[in-house]
Amino acid sequence: MIKVAFYDTKPYDKASFEKYEDKYDMKFLFLETKLNEDTVELSRGCSVACVFVNDTVDAAVINRLHDLGVRLIALRSAGYNHVDIRAAFGKIHVVHVPAYSPYAVAEHAMALLLTSIRRIHKAYNRTREFNFSLNGLTGFDLHGKTVGVVGTGKIGMVFISICQGFGMNVIAYDPFPRKDSGIEYVSLDELFSRSDIISLHCPLTEETRYLVNEKSIAAMKKGVVILNTSRGALIDTQALLDGIKARKIGAACLDVYEEEGEIFFEDRSGHIMNDEILSRLISMPNVIVTSHQAFLTQEALDSIAETTVNNILSFFNNDGICDNELCYHCGEIEHCRKERRKKCF
Repeated sequence: MIKVAFYDTKPYDKASFEKYEDKYDMKFLFLETKLNEDTVELSRGCSVACVFVNDTVDAAVINRLHDLGVRLIALRSAGYNHVDIRAAFGKIHVVHVPAYSPYAVAEHAMALLLTSIRRIHKAYNRTREFNFSLNGLTGFDLHGKTVGVVGTGKIGMVFISICQGFGMNVIAYDPFPRKDSGIEYVSLDELFSRSDIISLHCPLTEETRYLVNEKSIAAMKKGVVILNTSRGALIDTQALLDGIKARKIGAACLDVYEEEGEIFFEDRSGHIMNDEILSRLISMPNVIVTSHQAFLTQEALDSIAETTVNNILSFFNNDGICDNELCYHCGEIEHCRKERRKKCF
């Protein structure tokens, strides 16, 4: 029997995974706590640690998991910036969910954009108090506006398709442009200077950390709208806050936040918010923050569960081979140059 310790689980996670226990010879241990050095011992007796985006999977945790006999770290996410892939090499295999529902994230990004520029959130609050005044609710058309999309993977491409449906002009930046896509690829500097709206759809790496910073904001159009449904640290939050206060940034729509680890996915309504930057952002009328929920559709949850279980079964039933392995061996973490029919180590 394959025993799996699920960290940072919520009711919607359990509902998606429980059906697989009876179908396969698996036992799931659902834990509400996040994985870190203090909770790693809960994996004792398990072959797999299944983790989410705000779990801590650093070298110390990986070494302890290895000591406990854990053979596989299975991510319930596409992003892996919270995992020390280098430290895992040679000790524990790591697999992820490269794609679940790109439509979920792309559609959420557009929902945030429309809510912001058409003041839907303000109108909703007003009419609940029977205030039907239109003063202060003037928005702007998306048709004809230029949107700059950073990252043209599956999510970025779906978002581009949605924008094209609105009649928007699309420009994009990606270090690996899609051939014959018809997309106008430009440099980052040109994207920042030309875009009315900027949407981030790229992974967090050392190269993309603080992609949006004081310098890049200074190069943007006055009144630019910034969307981030990828990873919080793509944006220097202090620089974003300064840009909003200076009226340089017209609006910000954030589903992620660089210090979200101990805040998002939890009910903090009865607590004093100690994060002053997040508190100030949320208090601003031209900022919308959602709590990393862009992925949260039933279709996406079902896909995440199915892929995660298949990753685990593939690893244990296929001599340690899994197509979705993340490996440091050849430097191409997601796109290993070796044949996937071989073990990475």
